[in-house]
Amino acid sequence: MLTIGQLAAYAGVTVRTVRHYHQIGLLPEPERDAAGYRRYGATAVVSLIKIRTLANAGVPLSRIDQLLEADEVTFVEAIRGIDNHLRDEVERLETSRRQLADLAAGDALILPPEVVGYLDRLREIGASERVVAGERDGWILVAARWPDGVRELMPGKLAQLDDLRVVRLYRVLSEIFDSDVDDDSRLAEAADIMACLAEQAYAAGELYVSDEACDELPHDLVDALAVESDPRMVRLRELLRERGWAGWNRLERLAEPPG
Repeated sequence: MLTIGQLAAYAGVTVRTVRHYHQIGLLPEPERDAAGYRRYGATAVVSLIKIRTLANAGVPLSRIDQLLEADEVTFVEAIRGIDNHLRDEVERLETSRRQLADLAAGDALILPPEVVGYLDRLREIGASERVVAGERDGWILVAARWPDGVRELMPGKLAQLDDLRVVRLYRVLSEIFDSDVDDDSRLAEAADIMACLAEQAYAAGELYVSDEACDELPHDLVDALAVESDPRMVRLRELLRERGWAGWNRLERLAEPPG
């Protein structure tokens, strides 16, 4: 959990800006802890990055809340309306007009094109929009910290999608998260696939290895985002622990599987 200062620094805004967004109702204000301090989770980071991106593009703050909740058609129509309005503005708004034109591309404004292509590939293999949205939010967190590093990750991530087990995993996760019914059998199948893939990566020496000098915060936020996105993630992580693995974004082999 982050302080307001850590939240602002991660998203590239000032603490004063975060407080202003609280005051106008654009960013929900979290409850305070026992010491009286606000504490923010991964969902708040994603929301703030989206708000900052739209605001930097010239979208009036009064319209951002509507756009964050809009479907794709409404979103594009709203952007076009704002763009038409900016045509009558002076030359200093031309940069904002170009950024607004980019908004029609959706994810491309926030994420590198390599990640946008990866998300499109997820749709092609049968991942649902809810699962793709979760992936997108996770990559927003990572790209905000490592804008260049994410591009280097994409070839490997795309190669993984050629594995039929990975394809099956995304389809099972889609079935789980598109349903309001808890289905322990599907959760167990997802855990089995993930554990199998982790064992293979472990044997090949490809698993993430912790480095004290490494920036751990993006990984921790992605893990937190998964749980915040759907409470069933807690059960899935329990099933993974039963199979000898801890974590989510960075699976780590337990010394001894729980008995």
